[in-house]
Amino acid sequence: MTYCVGMTIDRGLVLMSDTRTNSGVDNISVFRKMFYWTHPGERIVSILCAGNLATTQQVISDLEERTKAPAERHNSLLEAPTMFQVATIVGKLLRETILTRRSDSGYEGTTSFSASMIVAGQIKGMEPRLFLIYPEGNFIEASLDTPFFQIGETKYGRPIILRGYDRRMSFENAVKLLMVSFDSTIKANLSVGLPLDVMVIERDQFAPLHISRITEADPYFRSISQRWGEALRQAFYSLPDYTFEDQAPAPVPVTERVAGVPEQVTAIPPGGAPTVTV
Repeated sequence: MTYCVGMTIDRGLVLMSDTRTNSGVDNISVFRKMFYWTHPGERIVSILCAGNLATTQQVISDLEERTKAPAERHNSLLEAPTMFQVATIVGKLLRETILTRRSDSGYEGTTSFSASMIVAGQIKGMEPRLFLIYPEGNFIEASLDTPFFQIGETKYGRPIILRGYDRRMSFENAVKLLMVSFDSTIKANLSVGLPLDVMVIERDQFAPLHISRITEADPYFRSISQRWGEALRQAFYSLPDYTFEDQAPAPVPVTERVAGVPEQVTAIPPGGAPTVTV
């Protein structure tokens, strides 16, 4: 499992992914989940991956055609005329890779070799665009109503983004928001972990404005994690206290049998003794 987020804001795109890959608690590795290609002054395309590692690595390798000599490589992502066609290429290749691996293995399980991807980028003369690619190869695009996508272990970090997101926010605040989201996810799930990869793509620049790897020793991330925890505790204790004062229990009749004689015991009045009728 992993956790990746792609977010659109007015100024451009903000992407973040973790790097943890695990096959059980005793086999944890670090693998990059964020990849990008750029043609200076003309386009930038980035892909975030979650799911079966062999599947996603095969897709990335096929996109780059690493089996060829460097002079013979032909990356179709750098020649597609629109980001929609880039998403179509990635979706088709992802679907074919999953189907091929299932067929070769003889295992037809619905989750075997499954993976999903986020495709982000911009081509000159067009708007920055963000797509979520499903294992079946189809995809959806981010919009004003759905300005960000998550893949992998999404549930723990989603409420943070929903409450803090503002399309007009700065790149710095967008990165901070995602760091809080990732910190909450890391705290709740061992399958997500540092290091984190961060990329900021500014509108009409066609190259990363900022790209970084956040490790456990990163002072900013450690400060964010500590101060967010403290802020949550302070916010919790600042909320109005729950009270029991106005919730007097309703009378509850209890029937008991003592020495063969039935007794009806009514509710105990405040400050008094029960009334027993024989």
